Amino acid sequence: MNASSSPVIYVTGATGNLGAAVARSLLRQGARLVLPERAQDRLPKLFPELVGSPDHLLLGGVNLADEASVAATVEAARERFGRVDGLVNTVGAWRGGGASYEAPLADWSLLHEANVLPVLLTCRALAPVFLAQKSGRVVNISSRGGLHGDAGSAAYAAAKAAVLRITETFSAELRESGINVNAVLPSTIDTPQNRAAMPTADHARWVHPDAIADVVSFLLSDAARAIHGASIPVYGLS
Repeated sequence: MNASSSPVIYVTGATGNLGAAVARSLLRQGARLVLPERAQDRLPKLFPELVGSPDHLLLGGVNLADEASVAATVEAARERFGRVDGLVNTVGAWRGGGASYEAPLADWSLLHEANVLPVLLTCRALAPVFLAQKSGRVVNISSRGGLHGDAGSAAYAAAKAAVLRITETFSAELRESGINVNAVLPSTIDTPQNRAAMPTADHARWVHPDAIADVVSFLLSDAARAIHGASIPVYGLS
């Protein structure tokens, strides 16, 4: 595939387990990547083969919860590639376990900043780009936990539910312009961190990051052109 004809995909959270799986899956398919990250050194360490490549853009020092910081990354992507074809939001965080009436309010702020603002701000920043192109694909990662509340999970459930409502709203506003906006809902993801936190769980029933990445790739493809505002469950066997 000619590099200039390869799709340009903006991926948040590429230094996380799921984000890295998505980024590497897209690389194997020939995509050009825009990868924003708060830390300056994590992306070059994880993706050394992309450092200095004109076909990819690694952006350190980015605060995805800050509107100006996000806008600067989109402008940098447009200057480098002239377009952006897709957005995948994998960045996020989890807190929970204690009673919701006892959990510190700081948890609500943290989970809103980590899970909701990056989705909202990247969608807002890229919507004008997609509208000008009359094309674009957005895949936001929510969670099965965003469908209902469980004991000790109010802040996380509310944040992931907000991701679903943002997805549905942007889909309703953009679908007539050739833009697809959808969400993926994983269950427990099979990561080293989750295995350490739940050593006695049946890890074989969890969903692997690569399986989620496959669904993301499908939603970014033309095969998903008729799917709008969907919340796709990817639960593995759990």
